[in-house]
Amino acid sequence: MAYLYLALAILAEVVGTSALKAAEGFARPLPTLIVALGYGAAFYFMSLTLKTIPLGVTYAVWSGVGIVLITLAGWRLYGQAPDAAAVAGMALIVLGVVVIFAFSRTVPHA
Repeated sequence: MAYLYLALAILAEVVGTSALKAAEGFARPLPTLIVALGYGAAFYFMSLTLKTIPLGVTYAVWSGVGIVLITLAGWRLYGQAPDAAAVAGMALIVLGVVVIFAFSRTVPHA
């Protein structure tokens, strides 16, 4: 269940962050509400994740996967296409997450 909670936390954070741009400094009510609900859900599910997965690993996965997903959302929703250097950097971040899952003994492998 911890990985499901982590996935839900990441997705909720991506929704909240995507709406943050649309909220225009919290001047638009609906996107502002989506930001608040997205971040609230993200932190709730992250707190459930932390009952099983160590904080550092949770945050590494949250950050790495979140960076990639929010970049894709920015590209799709706002036309903010990443350049080659950005893609290469994100690939390295994803590789770091893969290394954690493949080789770290701190990650539950159940």
